[in-house]
Amino acid sequence: MRRTFFICSAIILFAASASAQRDKPWTEWTEKDATKVLTDSAWSQTQKEITDVAPSSGSGGSAVTTAAENKSSTNIVSAEASKSQESGANVGQKSGSLTAYYSVAFLTAKPVRQAFIRMIELKTPNTPPDKVAERRTFVDRDFGDYVVVTLKMEGTDKKKLGPAMQFLGGADPTSLKAATYIERKDGKRLALMDYRAPSQDSLGAKFIFPRTLEGKPFIDSSSGEVRVYIELGKTKVIRRFKVADMMYDGKLEY
Repeated sequence: MRRTFFICSAIILFAASASAQRDKPWTEWTEKDATKVLTDSAWSQTQKEITDVAPSSGSGGSAVTTAAENKSSTNIVSAEASKSQESGANVGQKSGSLTAYYSVAFLTAKPVRQAFIRMIELKTPNTPPDKVAERRTFVDRDFGDYVVVTLKMEGTDKKKLGPAMQFLGGADPTSLKAATYIERKDGKRLALMDYRAPSQDSLGAKFIFPRTLEGKPFIDSSSGEVRVYIELGKTKVIRRFKVADMMYDGKLEY
């Protein structure tokens, strides 16, 4: 009975948190609100990978690692994996886990741009009004016939993140086209048009797709679900989005 009550309470809290971003102006979002839009929302999903680290011997032996899980995660921005140190018979014995977070977001969805600008404003509250107004023009930017998907990576598992970041830094559209796409439930795919490597804008890598296929919008209210697939060498990032949830202010945002 107590477990059922806990689960129901968690669902209610999650629903309240999700609706808060839709029920109040984006300029009033808290950092928690904005972070959720950027990492775990209708327009952004995060793939979390955990690698368990076995205790190392006092003689300097290497720790054994195993892949543990892949799942969506909430409030991941600037997250750190928990680490524990245990005292034992061997001095220097350690155990814990390493994490890798891959956040995929539709930058062309207005709520994502709102959340991005809101995070900046919360961190720079003393910005002059004219600069604030200039910055906010990004929220209403028209991307025309393009869909832009961003990928940000964070975490403590440098063995996974290092090669992936290096791959993105040197990739080009030609090398990415074979293994980067947006797919509908009917199996039809949007092929990659262009690519921008991560830069100082803090948005991450940018994957650019056409908005239409065969003369029609690729995503509409009947699409059901779409899947974003990005292959980074040995790492596969796969995130699914429910189109019905991508409505915002009466418009389908993606």
